[in-house]
Order: sequence, then C-alpha cells, then structure tokens
Amino acid sequence: MQDLWALDWRNRGAAMGEPWYTRQQPTAIDAPYPVVFNDDVAALLDVDSARARREGYAEVLSGNRMPDGAAPVSHRYGGHQFGVWAGQLGDGRAITLGDIVNARGQAYDIQLKGAGKTPYSRFADGRAVLRSTVREYLGSEALAGLGIPTTRALAIVGSDAPVYRETVETSAILTRVAPSLVRFGSFEMLFYHRQFDQLAPLADHVIATHHAEIAAIENDAERYRAWVAEVIALTAELVADWQAVGFCHGVLNTDNMSVLGLTLDYGPFGFMDSFDPEWICNHTDEAGRYAYNQQPAVGLWNLGRFVQAILPLLADEPDAAVEVGQQLLEDYRGLYDRAYLARMRAKLGLCDALDGDADLIERLLKVMAVDGADFTRTFRALGHVSAAPRATGAPFADEFVDRDAALAWLADWRTRLGETDADDARRAERMRLVNPKYVLRNYLAQSAIERAGQGDYSEIERLHAILRRPFDEQPEHADYARLPPDWARGLMLSCSS
Repeated sequence: MQDLWALDWRNRGAAMGEPWYTRQQPTAIDAPYPVVFNDDVAALLDVDSARARREGYAEVLSGNRMPDGAAPVSHRYGGHQFGVWAGQLGDGRAITLGDIVNARGQAYDIQLKGAGKTPYSRFADGRAVLRSTVREYLGSEALAGLGIPTTRALAIVGSDAPVYRETVETSAILTRVAPSLVRFGSFEMLFYHRQFDQLAPLADHVIATHHAEIAAIENDAERYRAWVAEVIALTAELVADWQAVGFCHGVLNTDNMSVLGLTLDYGPFGFMDSFDPEWICNHTDEAGRYAYNQQPAVGLWNLGRFVQAILPLLADEPDAAVEVGQQLLEDYRGLYDRAYLARMRAKLGLCDALDGDADLIERLLKVMAVDGADFTRTFRALGHVSAAPRATGAPFADEFVDRDAALAWLADWRTRLGETDADDARRAERMRLVNPKYVLRNYLAQSAIERAGQGDYSEIERLHAILRRPFDEQPEHADYARLPPDWARGLMLSCSS
C-alpha cells in the first residue's frame, strides 16, 4: 500500500496540454477538516487508508497541499444542455490532480471537486457545498454497491468558508475517482470550434488507456469505428442498469455523459419511490426532458451528438462518415432493448427467454404505476413469494392497494415460472442478488445531509456501510428499507450545488 502523499502520478492530462487540458492549481481554502474517507476506493488506488487517516488527509484532499509528483489540470469541454448547444463549459470547479495506475494495471484520474476557480468557471466561485458533496459521495457509492458503472468518491473534506447559493452554506471538496472523466462534450467542444485535427489525439488517448483490444486495430477508420461501437454499447448497458433499479440521473446533458459508460456528475439524481414512468427528479426540468421514461431515448440523442462530433474520424468523405455514423447509431435501440429485457427478466427470476416476457414485465409495471407501488420494495417482495400456485401472495401483494390486480398478475408470473425452473429456492436466491433491499432514497440522503450540517458525519458512514451491501437483508438496518415518511414524498431537487 502507498502513501497518499506520494502516489506514482502519470499526469497524462497535463502531458496532453492545450486544447484539451489547462494546467490549474487548486485555490487554498481556510482550515479544511476531514469529513469522511472511503476505504474501498483507497484500496482501488493502493492507498494506505489507515495512514491517510492517521496523518491527516484534509490538507492534500482540499488542494491546500499538492501531492509529490502531481500536475493538476482542468478539462475543457462543451455540451448540449437540455437539448441546446451551450458552448464551452469545462471543469468550472473541478481540478484533476493527475492520474495513477494501480498494481493491477488499472488507470484512475483523481479529481478535487470544489477546489476553486478555473479558466472554465465563468461567473461561478469554483466551490462546492457540503449538501451536494454528501449527495454525490453517497450516490456514487450507492450505484457502485449495485454494480452499476460510476465514478467513485474517495473522501469529503469540509471547511467553514462560506459559499453563497440560495442561502449561505459551508464549503466541501469531494475527491472523485474514475478511470476517465472524458465526456461526450469533450469531443463536441473540438468539433464546434472546428479543431478537427485535435479529435484524434483525444480519441487515441482514451482508446490506448482503456481499450487495449481496439487500440491493436491498425487501420485508423476501423479502429475509431470499433471504439464508437463500444461507446454506444456501454451507454446502452448503463441506461438499462439505471432503468432496472429505478434510478433517474436528472441532468443528462452531453457534458454529463461518459465515453466509458460511467454514471457521471451527480446533480439532482434520485432513486424512485412510488413507481411513476414519467417521474422527474429535477424540478428545474419543467418539460420532463430527463424524466425516468425518457432516459433511453435521451441516451440515443446524446450519442447522436457524440457521433456527429467525431464524424471526421469515421471516414475521409463527409457523406461516407455520416452513413457510417448512422449505421452505428442504429444498433443502440437493439442493444438497449436486449440489455433492459435481460435485467428485468432477472428481476422476475426468469432464467431463460420466452416470447411474452416483455408483455409480462410491462403488465407488472402498469399495475405498479396505477397503485404507485414502491419500485424497490415491490421487486424485493416478489423474491419472497413462493411460486406454488396456491401459496399466499404476501409480501408482494401487500405493496398494492389493488390486491386483486396484483394477485392476477402474480398468477401469470407463477405460470411463467412453471414453464422453466422448478427449483423455487434457487429462483428466490437469484432474485435476491439482483433486487436490492436498500437504495439511497432522497429522505435518507437528506437526513445524512442535515446531520452533517451540524457536524455529525456518522450517518454518512452508516448509510455508506448499508449501501455497500444493498442485496443483503441486514435486519439490524430494516428501517432504512421502509417507505419514505410523508414529508419526503415528492421530494425534488434542483441543479444548485
């Protein structure tokens, strides 16, 4: 294990330089103090977490003290925000210290979010608040616990330095860790500024670092086409992952879409409570562009902007490049549909594929939507129901007001199970491993935030420990799986951070 202060920095972003990255030192903040440190992510980086705690990590992970060998940068990118090209955006408050490669050959960028102004801050202050930092820490770790690709969070460092949003709040810096923080908007920025000759170096960097098999393809156009196909496939799989756990990103702008298929930039995200296919978790999104049921289509729309940006890499002639790009994009819907159906079959305990499965799934979702049945609890409860025709429908039917409709669907599900797998115990165990008991409900995150605002960080630690094992029963924490209290129903978030 290594010392946090002396990692083996590669600094590939700094080496690339303009126009992709700008060297940028963090801005010192007053009296930083430790809030929470993540041993799991420390292990990914081969960092000695006990030593980091013992010697104090706040000075380094606030940006006040630079680790030996790091060369910090901010990343330049643009993006379509709510469907409109927003021009240059970039890391307005995030500074990447550099990247390291762990003992297993895995590359990770290490970034401080909230570390001060950068050339891309525009009129902002370059800081983050404790509220949003706690949400991203818990949100990213919740998805990691569910096995969904995401950026990770190593630590939160706090400071009493004031930050002015709707009210005066305290500062915090999140240490974000990811294999790469390159986005769709990283390529859009180059395309819209007509810096076409700069597309290939950035693409080559991503391919060489993260796609060894694709990097081995000698023909340039074939290599880039294979890479784009991989980005499309990764995006389809990611969106299917979200839909299968009732997760809504909230701000699926192209600058928030990762070329590695990672969940990136946690703003007003949420895990659904009562099932509503049109659920909107971001009250800024008045038109519902990023509603839960729109995420698959938005994934394709965003991919269209990405493919448009890298057209010069796909063929020498513009018309040929457009044709190639369109052909690649046509694969998305089939990839997504297959990925989604596979996940939903698994949630129902179906170990094979039969005609009619999509209809069975859709009918369940319709019954859930009519009653507003809780998304997570309903699927978890189904795993506890016997497949025997005469067995009780509890606890599944208990999640519905219209028990008759729930029991009618349950009879069809039991008939479907009887066509394939007679081992009820094995089926129930399969379902337990894909239907979480615990997710980061908004009210749970809010409770942790309120306590953290009073200097009590124990609820962050407790929630993180629970969400690391979301599929386990953890009876001692059963209250964390209950329905949200009345005050939390309909809780929505904004983009403010």
